[in-house]
Amino acid sequence: MPGPVPRATFALRAVLVSVLAGGALTACASDEEQLRYSTDYAGHEPLGVVGYPTSESLRITQKLVWRLADGKAEEVEALAADPDDAKGDVERTARNWIRAFHEGAKGKATAEFYDEGSVRQLVVVYFHDTGQTKSFVVRLTGSTGEDGWRVTMREPDPKEASAAPDWVPRTPGGLGSKTTR
Repeated sequence: MPGPVPRATFALRAVLVSVLAGGALTACASDEEQLRYSTDYAGHEPLGVVGYPTSESLRITQKLVWRLADGKAEEVEALAADPDDAKGDVERTARNWIRAFHEGAKGKATAEFYDEGSVRQLVVVYFHDTGQTKSFVVRLTGSTGEDGWRVTMREPDPKEASAAPDWVPRTPGGLGSKTTR
C-alpha cells in the first residue's frame, strides 16, 4: 500500500490538471470559432476574391461582409481595429455601414485586396446586386499584432460611410490590385 503523496507530487499533478483543462477550453473555443466560421461560410453568398489577401485579411473581410449581410451592428463593431479609442465613431460607423450596404452584402460580392498585406491591406468590396463599392483598411492590431486582424472603422458621418471611392475601377481587377493614389 503506497504512502501519502508528497506535496511536490500533489502540486505537480494540480498544475498538470489545470494546464490540460486550460488546453481543453482553448481547443473548445477554437472549435467553436471554426464551427461559427464554417456555418457562416455555408450560410452566406461566397465572396469573390481579386488580388493577394493573406489568409487572415481575407477572413476578417469575409466576416465583415457576413455581418453587414446579417445586419447586426454589435457584431460589426466587434471587428473594429480601435473599438475603445473611438467607441462612438465605431458604433455610428457600424450602423452607417449596415444601413448603406446591408442589401448589397446579402448578394454577390467581390473583395479586391490591394498591395502587399503583411500588416495592413486596403480592401475594396464590390456589391454586385446593388452596384455599390466600399473601401476600408484591414490591419493587424496590438503592439506586435497579437490582437489579430481588424477593420478600421472611423466613418461616423453617413455620407462619408456610404460614399463610393472615386479612384476604384468599375469592375474588380482594373488596376491590377495596385493602388494608384
